[in-house]
Amino acid sequence: MIWRWLIRHNAKSGSGQASSSSLTRLSHRRGLATPASGTFQYHVSDVEGVKIASRDLPGPVTTLGLVAKAGTRYQILPGFAEGLEKFAFMSTEKRSALRITREVELLGAKFIAYHSRENLVIGAKFMRDDLPYFVELLGDVATKTRYTRHEFDEEIYPAIKLSQKKLLANTQEMAINSAHGVAFHRGLGEPLHPTSSTPLNKYLNANNIQAYASAAYIKPNIALVANGATPEDLSKWVPDFFSDAPTSIPAPMPKLEPKPTKYHGGEERIAHASGDTMIIGFPGSSSFTAGSSYKPEISVLATLLGGEPNIKWSSGFSLLAKTAASHPGAKAFTSHAAYSDAGLLYITLTGSAMAIREMSKEVVRCLKSVAAGEVQKEEMQKAIARAKFQALEAGESLEAGLESTGAGLIQGGSAFQMDEVAKRIDGVTADQIKKAAKTLLDGKASVSAVGDLYILPFAEEIGLNV
Repeated sequence: MIWRWLIRHNAKSGSGQASSSSLTRLSHRRGLATPASGTFQYHVSDVEGVKIASRDLPGPVTTLGLVAKAGTRYQILPGFAEGLEKFAFMSTEKRSALRITREVELLGAKFIAYHSRENLVIGAKFMRDDLPYFVELLGDVATKTRYTRHEFDEEIYPAIKLSQKKLLANTQEMAINSAHGVAFHRGLGEPLHPTSSTPLNKYLNANNIQAYASAAYIKPNIALVANGATPEDLSKWVPDFFSDAPTSIPAPMPKLEPKPTKYHGGEERIAHASGDTMIIGFPGSSSFTAGSSYKPEISVLATLLGGEPNIKWSSGFSLLAKTAASHPGAKAFTSHAAYSDAGLLYITLTGSAMAIREMSKEVVRCLKSVAAGEVQKEEMQKAIARAKFQALEAGESLEAGLESTGAGLIQGGSAFQMDEVAKRIDGVTADQIKKAAKTLLDGKASVSAVGDLYILPFAEEIGLNV
């Protein structure tokens, strides 16, 4: 059987100790792992320059992720973040891509690989006893990926081209990218995926992505985060498999340190025949892990505006949910994207162009009612409770909490500690929410309209400053 061959093969090299021990357990898998004591607080430490955080949740499954400061905000040229993400779990110096796939299938695990505007996250979900194998695998991905030309030409580049086509057909994603662009320009304003007009042939190849990896996967730029593993177990294996990670960027490469984010605001309109979307954005709050720049009242304002009901058979308590009932042709929902030094609070409007036009006026009206203090106390209490729930739910979510914690450690902040977030949101007052809404209306908005531009309104037509 293949696992026996793998065991024999790994036994010949000292570096295969973790792989051998993990694969050996396939033949005599124990029952469910003994439940851990369980805590939602991350234990944070530094092991030979690698920042690690672990949360010993009860249960047999572990989620392990390597978070790198290598999202689109930090990419040197267009497409680098996506190219590096797609090279994860391809051939390394120790294993071919096929062997990695087969070993992970034998262990019954699944991969995680995605990038956001600030971070690249690669990881896996697996049985708790297989932690050593996956720490080794992530170490190999970060330090020993081969970045071969044939894998780039046959796998990576075609996948990136497909993501371009997918983005071109999605008016909502186009509008989100556009709103970030007018809000922040470069850095956080870079599109999450290369647009169809990006000349990828000019920038992307295997050698360039490998150069970007040499800057992204250095010890100061990475953090290893585990949910469902003890701090002792995680710390034990990091020195063995991350010792090859460099501590500084090679000389020809620039540091991945963009300028501090500055909010600009503005308006962009994109004609599109496949649908209509409008986004109305405002400066938001940085993430909780950023420290003093975190503003919990922005999260409460987002839930107060809301838009989508969270209880069956109810239109919802939020201001936009109540308003949407009288505009059946449009949907509205509020989001808050928090980053390390900035944030974007935005309302997404979808539906027919005429319904969006009318609904956009209601968005401004709702904001003005909050700024004027016309919202009832009970609605404020509901919004605070909802914001608290969403924050705790995000912290409990393994993947969301993993990225937030890793990003906080890399940026020199702190881990995502759920109880501290809840306390900050509980302390929000009605006056803080009122002041926040007034500040947003007095400042410059970030407005993006994608679709039928003959009908979709300009920002000034609905009373916004841009």
